[in-house]
Amino acid sequence: MDSNNASWALDKSNLLTTEEMAQFVARGFVEFEAVVPEEINRAAISEFELTGIADMVRPKPKSGALLSDIYPDPSPIGQMLRLDRVQGIIHSLVGLDAVYDHDWVHVREAGDIVDQYLHQDAIIDVTRSFDIQLFWFPHDVVPGGGGTGYVPGSHLRSVNQADIARYQNFSGQADFSGPAGSIVVFHQGMWHRGRANHSATRRWMYKIRLNPQSPQVRRWNLDDYDAVKGEQSDHIFGTYDPRAVSAKFRTPEPWFEFAASRLETVNRARLWRYVTGDETYDSDWYLTRTESREALDGGAR
Repeated sequence: MDSNNASWALDKSNLLTTEEMAQFVARGFVEFEAVVPEEINRAAISEFELTGIADMVRPKPKSGALLSDIYPDPSPIGQMLRLDRVQGIIHSLVGLDAVYDHDWVHVREAGDIVDQYLHQDAIIDVTRSFDIQLFWFPHDVVPGGGGTGYVPGSHLRSVNQADIARYQNFSGQADFSGPAGSIVVFHQGMWHRGRANHSATRRWMYKIRLNPQSPQVRRWNLDDYDAVKGEQSDHIFGTYDPRAVSAKFRTPEPWFEFAASRLETVNRARLWRYVTGDETYDSDWYLTRTESREALDGGAR
């Protein structure tokens, strides 16, 4: 077994599928409804209410601590992180040897009608390896109830934190709403913001950022990989398989500029190469044609 893939140690049913991994690569997020039991949700809310919006006073781990060492029992945060399903999600994306970066309890008060500014939780970062940010909503969030807003497909457009703050709305933007115990996982580059809470209920959300410590290669459930991986020659203007992951990578978000959507296809293909370890993968021949010419001219520009 490949040492980079410890998936054999986890129940496959708790890992991401290839389809889910392809969505993460293409759109920058995966979402799971009601995976945290109600008793853990209630315990977390009770703990969060002790510190309220002043989360800086809540005891936190040190940055760089191993995921396996943080929030020991009876911490409800630790209980959430150690759920089999949550462990499978984390392993699929960054590995269970990941380390703690930081976390925060985010609050949107009932009736707070002010949106947070749009931002990316990163400086300009063009590495293919990536952190994840896991968002846990311990109670029901209704539409308009302060669920985190985000721009699908923005994760590979690297900006410097709040450089995008002046933008108010994007075609195809989304706001989280869903049942208690839901988890949303973002690529570090996702553009997002806290949304206004028009409901009569305070909205709690816990967010943790995790850093990988080993290659993020084929850590998910690969049972469906061969069926959907597609061929290097898969090409929308030639012969292509509509079932292949390339179909996700060439699908533009509503806010993409027409010409730039091709660049996003290339960015997604590059990230897919990283997570699969297959440096020959291509979508619509963009990388193959340029790389073959670079080989001819010795890489000269």
